[in-house]
Amino acid sequence: MTEQRSSSEPPALPTVWRPRTTRLVAYLTAGVIMLGLIALAVLVAPQFKLFDRVLIVGFGVFIGWVLHMLARCRVTADESGLTVVNAFRTRRLEWPEVLGVSMTVGDPWPTLDLADGTSLGAMGINGAEKTLAARQLTELRALLHARGEAPDPA
Repeated sequence: MTEQRSSSEPPALPTVWRPRTTRLVAYLTAGVIMLGLIALAVLVAPQFKLFDRVLIVGFGVFIGWVLHMLARCRVTADESGLTVVNAFRTRRLEWPEVLGVSMTVGDPWPTLDLADGTSLGAMGINGAEKTLAARQLTELRALLHARGEAPDPA
């Protein structure tokens, strides 16, 4: 049984947000491509040599690696801040570094507004999964409100 919490209450830490559908599609696609290219390498015409067959399987491994990099995207929150793992880059942010998060209808993922004036996409929250993304975004906003605001000077 899951515990219900109010929409403004931050989730317990540590917490990880990651897309479900993206991961499922990426790994299933990688598996189908790998199986297909292995079958092609085995059944291809005899004039193709071992090197050619290895290249066919190697191409499948490369495609699988790219799909894995897309599937591994996540946003992890812990006591000291956020870790944003995007397809090819991981960035660690302390809570005060993140000023806010925004995501309008149709955006593929939310954008974190950073204290240094830049922004960072958080691919671990997928806008295509509307209900899940809305819940994850609400939880992230609650955490930013609770932990991300700099303390008032005395």
